[in-house]
Amino acid sequence: MSRIYVGPTSLYALGQVGELDLLKSFDGRLVVPEIVEAQVTTEPARSALASFLDETDVSTAVPDTAHERAVEVVGIDEGTHEASMLAGVIAHADPNDRHAVAVVSEDRRVRRIAEGLGGAVTSCFGVVARAAAEDKYLSRSQARRIVRRIDANGIQMTGEMRSQAVGAVGE
Repeated sequence: MSRIYVGPTSLYALGQVGELDLLKSFDGRLVVPEIVEAQVTTEPARSALASFLDETDVSTAVPDTAHERAVEVVGIDEGTHEASMLAGVIAHADPNDRHAVAVVSEDRRVRRIAEGLGGAVTSCFGVVARAAAEDKYLSRSQARRIVRRIDANGIQMTGEMRSQAVGAVGE
């Protein structure tokens, strides 16, 4: 992946449980637009995000021309985190490589539009599953505990979703 745009709900979920470093399991440039960062206001997620951004090479840039296209073509309100994230998909999508750009978000609308524009999508639970699969230092039992902590700290899942998330980590 060339760019991974991370949304506020995923930053909140991972930040609340102190697991933002799991985002480093992606191969590609992490992008947290400034408007996304500004929306993470709840502690301890806010402080965790500030530390993560200070310690990690994360971009905040969203191409202006793509931002204008996201607002015009997709019909997203200007000045929103949705517009910034979808502009990233527009700017970096490659019709020959579905995984050239990705969006990490819990927002179903953003995920659906990003997929339609040619981006890959995942959620904070997908980040945990990916980290468990890619990182030899994160065991599956640790990943399951992280999924349960995220579930208990704000991003609520149905029983079926939790079962799938924990199952995906266990495979």
